[in-house]
Amino acid sequence: MSPDDPVESSALDILDRQILHALVQDARIPFAKLGSILEVSEQTVARRYRALRERGIMHVSGQVNAVPLGHARWVLRIKSTPDKALGLAESLARFPDLSWVTLLSTGSEVTCVSRPRSLERRDALLLHTLPRASQVREVIAHEVMHRFEAAEEWPRFSHLFTERQLNELGPRRTGCELDRERPRPLDTPPNLTPEDETMLTLLGRDGRAPYAQIAAETGWTAPRVARRMTELVQSGVLYFDLDFAVGRMGYGVRAALWLRVRPAELDAVGRAMVEHPEIVFAAATTGPTNLMASMICRDTPHLYRYITERLGALDGITDFEVTPSLRVLKQAQTLLNSERVSLVR
Repeated sequence: MSPDDPVESSALDILDRQILHALVQDARIPFAKLGSILEVSEQTVARRYRALRERGIMHVSGQVNAVPLGHARWVLRIKSTPDKALGLAESLARFPDLSWVTLLSTGSEVTCVSRPRSLERRDALLLHTLPRASQVREVIAHEVMHRFEAAEEWPRFSHLFTERQLNELGPRRTGCELDRERPRPLDTPPNLTPEDETMLTLLGRDGRAPYAQIAAETGWTAPRVARRMTELVQSGVLYFDLDFAVGRMGYGVRAALWLRVRPAELDAVGRAMVEHPEIVFAAATTGPTNLMASMICRDTPHLYRYITERLGALDGITDFEVTPSLRVLKQAQTLLNSERVSLVR
């Protein structure tokens, strides 16, 4: 066993981790189907799922991808006065268009991902709100040009399944990022109605919200909810994501990598990195660096081995910076408090 392999965590047993992998594959998989695959009862799966949520270990949410709607994503690096950085991060975590709000170990820099739903909301943040904040000293905005998709999403628990079980789970059905980035077959993006927005708000709070619950809120029938949800997933506008309390899963270090890569090798380096077990996100970006990645390691020695062995073996990297996370305040949809995920109120 490699020293960097995931450790057995007292917070999760094998069945818990199998359930997590299944949800990464298909966030709305019926518990009856999953129970049949894992050879346990539907009630057992439902009980374990509720326990994972109540213990703050994971949360499933539906997310809106602004790219098919004609809007870009941005990774922001915001430098602050050291005594105001934490307060700035806490304020940014409350912005609905911002996710992955992180205070870096320097204590004076905050990073986040901006996913504005309109040009007006983008400009309000980048041209007005941040420049006028007295504690902000510098903002570097990296536009995401392309996200590299891994064959298996983190936390990569497929080894806990038999080949038959993996076949029964089937391919990932959460609206994978590669599919979300592709041009849509339709000439125009879908027009989001007030009912769509109501459904998306409910799914943002609970990605497994029952069709009947959504129907009651939207005024639609449950079959119509199911059809519309499928349409939005297929268009790339709606996808499902999982937030994790990674510290309780045996991982103590989060970090971001900012790399300069020779243009001819950029695609190859990105594709190679995203298959590394430590990498949870990798994208080609604009800005002073052209490849950004987020990573999770067991500890600092694990981080060192990754940098010197896996990353160091890749051709084309001319320079890089490692910025460990001092504190992650917000993930895709949840706040992270004391290694427990909780919804933004």
